Amino acid sequence: MPRRIAVLGTGHALPSRAVTSAELDRQLDRRTGTVERVGGIRVRHFATKDETAAMLAAQAARRALEAAKLSLADIDCLVAASGTPDQALPCNASLIHRELGLSGVPAFDINASCLSFLAALDTLSWPIMAGRYKRVLVASADIASCGLNWSTLESSAIFGDGAAAAVFGPSTDGRSRILAVELGTYSEGADLCRIPGGGSRYHPSRIDQPFDPLSKFHMDGKGVFKLAAVHLPAFLERLLARAGVTRDQIDWVVPHQASQLAMTHAAKRLGFARDKIVDIFAEHGNQVAASLPTALDVAIRDGRIQRGHRLLMLGTGAGLSLGGAVLEY
Repeated sequence: MPRRIAVLGTGHALPSRAVTSAELDRQLDRRTGTVERVGGIRVRHFATKDETAAMLAAQAARRALEAAKLSLADIDCLVAASGTPDQALPCNASLIHRELGLSGVPAFDINASCLSFLAALDTLSWPIMAGRYKRVLVASADIASCGLNWSTLESSAIFGDGAAAAVFGPSTDGRSRILAVELGTYSEGADLCRIPGGGSRYHPSRIDQPFDPLSKFHMDGKGVFKLAAVHLPAFLERLLARAGVTRDQIDWVVPHQASQLAMTHAAKRLGFARDKIVDIFAEHGNQVAASLPTALDVAIRDGRIQRGHRLLMLGTGAGLSLGGAVLEY
């Protein structure tokens, strides 16, 4: 049964420092063009030491509220949907809450790695439908740059930092609705994307090895691609069937901007025309959970996505997890 939930407004924010691939070539003493060739990115943004994920999330949240023609007083729930927290405790939602100057409004995190925004959309749509919340602000913000291992360009060269936010509420016009959401985890791939340090399992007080390597991001890109390729076609068919739509009835595909290879794969292997896919990867990179909602906001603001359009949001995340949603914007 369709959920009569509307995306009321969206916004995104980028760190102040823009970093080109040519600049990284010089820093890493690589031949000119190496980083762009390997990573597929021309420019991405990296947070400075003075910028936090909570700060960026608050900026994106204010822009989403402005787009929705709402104020902070209209929000009755705040959710941080991110893959990388500012700190272990408290939750990132509390830190965003403080940045926004809220008081009393409930705030909590939903972390499903790169699929956090989709997981939040799915999870929060039900209490909105039930009347528990009227206006939910979901903010995704990730700073990946501090944990990259530049000795492995295949994984490090694809990332950028950023934040995006959206306000969700009941659909008043009857047109905006969620047709279907599908989430699935294939934990045989749990070690394909990981940052071991940061929790209790590999806490510095419990290990007999240097902590620094454990705090870096590790990814088996080929392994991720192979496992996703096994499950994604059938996953997509189930999602479309649940939504009751065909590929031809999708106006825009808004994917998680995982990598250049993943973006190409989405067009060729999943049966969508290239010009239907919102691709911001070359100018942003993979911003973890912020990637998909940033692409959504960019396409709304430049006029590609219009009210009434049918969207397919789709992605992969550490876990290994797959996620997708079909909605009428």
